[in-house]
Amino acid sequence: MPAVQIRVNMHRSGPIRDGRFQRAASQYSDDLQYAVALHGEDLVQQRLHQVLKHPTGYFQSRITVERGRGGYVVTDGGVIYGHWLEGTGSRNYPATRFRGYSTFRRVKPMVDRDATRIGMELLARYQSRGLLR
Repeated sequence: MPAVQIRVNMHRSGPIRDGRFQRAASQYSDDLQYAVALHGEDLVQQRLHQVLKHPTGYFQSRITVERGRGGYVVTDGGVIYGHWLEGTGSRNYPATRFRGYSTFRRVKPMVDRDATRIGMELLARYQSRGLLR
């Protein structure tokens, strides 16, 4: 019986092999987190505009997006009376009648609802530039 030898020469190339896909996916993930956080910041500002009875502008000016350990977060920058306005402070009900505005807690479900839409829009932009397929 004759001996059979098969030789295969393979050359791998493309976005997965050279790391372009990993970089684009990582950048997409970071951009998506930032875009969702910015949307959250906008919704918090809109809500504060509706609920604050005597706004001074200081609290609203402190609402920002910051990079945290797990991604981006919308924060009030540590304003001393932020917990009181949110309704989670020790001086809220029952200590006083004020229960807080629950701004961040009410906005979170809206941000979660819109995150998919934001992700799809961002993905379409990445795909149009040829970064992700």
